[in-house]
Amino acid sequence: MPGGRARYRRILRFAARAIAQTWWFELVLPKFGLRAVADRTRNHRLQVTARRFRALAVDLGGLMIKVGQFLSSRLDVLPPEVTSELEQLQDEVPPVPFAHIRALAEAELGVPLGVAFASVDERPVAAASLGQAHRARLSAEDAALAGFDQVVLKVQRPGIDDIVAVDLAALRRVAVWLSRVRIVSDRVDMPALVEEFAATSTDEIDYLHEAANAERFTKNIADGARVGAPAIVWERTTRRVLTLADVTAIKVNDADGLRAAGIDPAEVAAEFAAVMFDQLFGDGFFHADPHPGNIFVTPHAPDEAGRTWRFTFIDFGMMGQVSDGLRRGLRRVVIAVAARDGRGLVAGIQDIGVLLPSADTAELERALTQLFARFGGMGFAELQDVDPREFRAFAEEFGEVVRALPFQFPEDFLLIIRAMSLTSGLCSSLDPTFNIWDAVEPYAQRLLSEESRGLVRDVASKAVATASGLARLPGRLDEILTRLEEGRLAVESPSVERRLSRVERMMRRLVSAVVFAALLVGGIVLRGQDVVFGTIVMAASVPALLHALLAGSGRVQGRIRNPR
Repeated sequence: MPGGRARYRRILRFAARAIAQTWWFELVLPKFGLRAVADRTRNHRLQVTARRFRALAVDLGGLMIKVGQFLSSRLDVLPPEVTSELEQLQDEVPPVPFAHIRALAEAELGVPLGVAFASVDERPVAAASLGQAHRARLSAEDAALAGFDQVVLKVQRPGIDDIVAVDLAALRRVAVWLSRVRIVSDRVDMPALVEEFAATSTDEIDYLHEAANAERFTKNIADGARVGAPAIVWERTTRRVLTLADVTAIKVNDADGLRAAGIDPAEVAAEFAAVMFDQLFGDGFFHADPHPGNIFVTPHAPDEAGRTWRFTFIDFGMMGQVSDGLRRGLRRVVIAVAARDGRGLVAGIQDIGVLLPSADTAELERALTQLFARFGGMGFAELQDVDPREFRAFAEEFGEVVRALPFQFPEDFLLIIRAMSLTSGLCSSLDPTFNIWDAVEPYAQRLLSEESRGLVRDVASKAVATASGLARLPGRLDEILTRLEEGRLAVESPSVERRLSRVERMMRRLVSAVVFAALLVGGIVLRGQDVVFGTIVMAASVPALLHALLAGSGRVQGRIRNPR
């Protein structure tokens, strides 16, 4: 492509300079006893590098803006000095002249825009790094088929495929360079990270993929009551052109607009958090880019439930899927967060696959325990009263602990973090008293309930197995005694009496174990109807458990101290 080679070289020059600077300060200077210089200047150097990359991304556009946005969420790879700077990258770039948009759309659709649409507004609704959106009106024939005529026409930026190819080629070269630097390769698999990003970017520039995501979202999540999504006009959709119903309404973060429509922003915040958690813990297919530009609040006439508005999601280029393995790990994470359990949270993180099995998690457990002890349960308004220096000190310490561990976020989990981060920020902007802990609690309780049912089944099955063994034990014991009385039992040791005594004690302990299991299971079941009585029954199982575990231990110890 024209200018493609120059673009490629600019990206590589920036990367080479950043790598050389890091190599000099982090590897060379310490060998000459100048580690203090490297440590003292590190924060400033990282901020300057991040600022330069942000300027490069804005200038080049295309995939480089997406690179910055992607890296801004990689807390496992980059320090906060870099991620905070990259978070400022906005996917808003100068619009492409409409003549170029028209030419590409007509080439894709195979007909003039004047035939495909009754009208197209030449002023863009939005201009992003990969595409551009314009309002349009369907032709009478297409409107009759679709059932609506107001649409949004999304068209890729001309030449974006070539730009993406150049950018990915440059990023792959940089990844190879970094894979040869030990301090990087020990921490992260850079080629794999680039391939993750490449797969996500390729999906985003395929509008057929986005359209399919929109339809799946509509089928699985958009119930029409709480959540809606735009219909796709497939007859006017290709890989580079996407036509969908115009669902523009009140932006979800427009608090004044919500109040003017008689909608309480605090109610919207609570409901939005519930909708996002439903996506994660329901079907597991979730919107991974829920920023305010992608969600509207749509007022409507009161429905049967008395609801007067719903959320309408748009832009389904970035979607996530919670796998079964990730769901199990996430279950443990949510339960641990609700319980403010640092050790349980680390175990959940290990289940997800974030931490390598060899990781020493003692420091992470300590840091998480401190986090929960100091900030656990605080809402946004309460956090605002905390001394910023305390936040900064804790963030620096926590960041050092995290970066010292061998871990890397799986792509699906990274999307969950992104979605939850955007959700928390959006809800807090609508309601300063919003508390994410309160939003998580109902789901944690549901997960705990499911875990409890699993525990009941497990205990019940063990109780049945124990009872079965107990039922067979008297017969076996009786047979032994009968054979002994009739002289048919060959006795080769004088310890038979002690063995029979052990059998008797074992039978008593088995009886205690069955009683414990029965009381525990019964108590758990009864708690659903009567919390107090169920708790009493569960407490009554403790003596039986102690007898089952400890009965006879004193005698055994006595025999050890006084052998015959």
